[in-house]
Amino acid sequence: MEHITLTVKGMSCGHCVKAVEGSVGALNGVESIEVHLDAGKVEVEFNPEVVSLETIKETIDDQGYEVVS
Repeated sequence: MEHITLTVKGMSCGHCVKAVEGSVGALNGVESIEVHLDAGKVEVEFNPEVVSLETIKETIDDQGYEVVS
């Protein structure tokens, strides 16, 4: 398992948290996801042999938020 913390811009409410957690959490290979709204951070634990970091970032982008790191 790999653990990453991403900085995400554009999240401002509970709906944003649910959108990101729901979409990324549904990806095959994602073990856990936790959104820290106040800090603008998303922590993801995932299996890099099943899902790529790029796919996780694209999934967040698809929800309308910007991954900056």
